[in-house]
Order: sequence, then structure tokens, then C-alpha cells
Amino acid sequence: MRPPLSHHHGHEHEHEFEPQLGLPEKLPATEKILWQGAPNWLAMARYTFHVRKLSFYFAAIILIRVFVVMTEPGLVNPGMTALISALWLGLLAFVAILILTFVAYLSAKTTVYTITNRRIVMRVGIVLTVTFNLPFKRIAAANLRALSGGRGDICVSLMESDKIAYAHLWPHARPWRFAKPEPMLRCLTNAQTVAALLTEAWSAVVSGGSVNPQPTQAVRPLEAHRQQMSVPAESVEQGYPRGMQAS
Repeated sequence: MRPPLSHHHGHEHEHEFEPQLGLPEKLPATEKILWQGAPNWLAMARYTFHVRKLSFYFAAIILIRVFVVMTEPGLVNPGMTALISALWLGLLAFVAILILTFVAYLSAKTTVYTITNRRIVMRVGIVLTVTFNLPFKRIAAANLRALSGGRGDICVSLMESDKIAYAHLWPHARPWRFAKPEPMLRCLTNAQTVAALLTEAWSAVVSGGSVNPQPTQAVRPLEAHRQQMSVPAESVEQGYPRGMQAS
């Protein structure tokens, strides 16, 4: 019998009482944590919530508004009118960008991604904490999307019979995949290192083996972005073509 996907709902401050960081219960004796990490909140603001693109968009809107007001006939003082209009629009844009940036910060700070030698665990949620358990045997593929500065997203494709609601995953979901949502480990620092580790662990489980890295290779919880793994990063496909195909 194939192990099903599972998820656990918790309360806002449940992570303060977690038996293990990022996990709803203690791991079995045969299972060990290989890596833990969280999104980089600045990268999440840029790539997930598109704060930079929205900033350029609002700037263009403000410039267009100033041009329209300056060229409008009949105004006694078009310069002052344009300035006041630009200030109001700028204030609204600033508030919108600030809110999105704050949401990105909270999303990153309340998230813990865990890779064990058997599964991926995603503890996500700002107000309501939800934990998703993704056993390796239920993962059909994983793909790495490289971002700037060595960061990246790792997208996980599940078996056809498995599905998690897009609304439950967001923003930790691959964009625009509503019919078949795909969990995504967002904006990881040293994403290729994490992807290589995931490839090795997934391959070992699917092939019937086990993962038992040497002490120098083990990654301490929440320290993966500061460690270097000796696993070849070339074993993971970059971009969105399918990698780690299950046989």
C-alpha cells in the first residue's frame, strides 16, 4: 500500500510547542533530518510577490498621471496639481508595496522546509499553520528554477492520484498550476545544493536504498544555506523541464 500524502492543521503559535522544529511530531528512529531551511524573505518579496515589478508599474502610472495633468487645458497651476496627484498616487503605491513586502516577510519567517531521508515536510502558514508531508515515493519529479544570487525554487510534482488544494499551498505553490497544484520550496539560498541533496535522497528511496550521509556532508537544521554539500548539482535539471523522473 502506497503511503498517502498527509497534512496537519495547527494554530497560530503551535510551532512554539513543536516536538521538533518544523515537524508536527518527532521523527521515527529510522528517519533523520538531512536539511532544514526557509525562504529568503527579500527574494520572496521580489520573485513571489513581485514587489519590484509592481514598483515599476506604479512608477509608470504616476508618470503617466503627471503627464496627463500637465497637459490638461484650463488648469491655473498644472505643476502643483500634478505634484499633488503624484504624491497621492505615490502614497497609495508605497502602502501597497509595504503591505506586500510585510506579507512576504511573514511568509518566509513562518515557513520551515524539511528534507529527511524519507520525505519533504513543509510547515507553512502565517495565521493558520499547516504542515504537508510529501513522502518521496509519492513524488514523481522535482525541478529547479534558478534565480539570481544562487537562489532558486524547487518545484515538486506529485503522483497523478495525489492532489493538494492550491489555496492551501499558496504562496508555496508553482504559479498557474490550478488543476494539478505543485508544491514549491520557494526562494532557497544555495538552491542547487539543496536540489542535489534532494535528488540523492529521492533516488535512494525510489531505488530501494537509504540515505546515510557522512558527518561532513550532513546539513544542520536551518543552516543549509551556509553549508556546502559534496553532491553533484548537475544531477538536478534546471528550469521547468521534468527532472528526477520516477521509473
